[in-house]
Amino acid sequence: MSIRINRVYTRTGDDGGTHLVGGHRVSKDDLRIECYGTVDELNATIGLARLHANTPATADLAAILERVQSELFNLGSQLATRAEDLRPTQPVILARHIDRLEQEIDRCNEQLPALTSFVLPAGGALTAHLHLCRTVCRRAERLAVSLMHREPLSPEVVQYLNRLSDALFVFARHAARVTGEAEVLWQPEKT
Repeated sequence: MSIRINRVYTRTGDDGGTHLVGGHRVSKDDLRIECYGTVDELNATIGLARLHANTPATADLAAILERVQSELFNLGSQLATRAEDLRPTQPVILARHIDRLEQEIDRCNEQLPALTSFVLPAGGALTAHLHLCRTVCRRAERLAVSLMHREPLSPEVVQYLNRLSDALFVFARHAARVTGEAEVLWQPEKT
């Protein structure tokens, strides 16, 4: 797939509208725009997490996050396109992407100690950033569910976001383990 961006500004959005892939014009506060905008935000937060995964101990995680960023671009493209406008060659999220996340969750999780409490989104920089990614992913998932109730949407979209948020939680725990950082557990009486 070849993409060429010659001009960053077009002035066509100055009235608060934008075009979906396929040419349909919608308001910039349309639920579909909010949904793929949040996926874009998630992609940016994963990019921040990758900055902190640039060590030998977390190289495997950095590679996974890089792949996930590409998958999120595919997902964003899919969300920016109405079902009737999807092209056969357009990259989309498929069951195999979800299966791969599940395999990575299982591989990381089998090396982790059992939880005895909820984990606070804290710890080192990588761990905290992965927890931030998880919360943005959950918001993207909620928006995708809302969109699914209004318009035709591939079920893999919601499934992928659901699995990715689970993966980000496990990746945060994995990062704490391989970097030697202590997980910060919720202490309900510490208020």
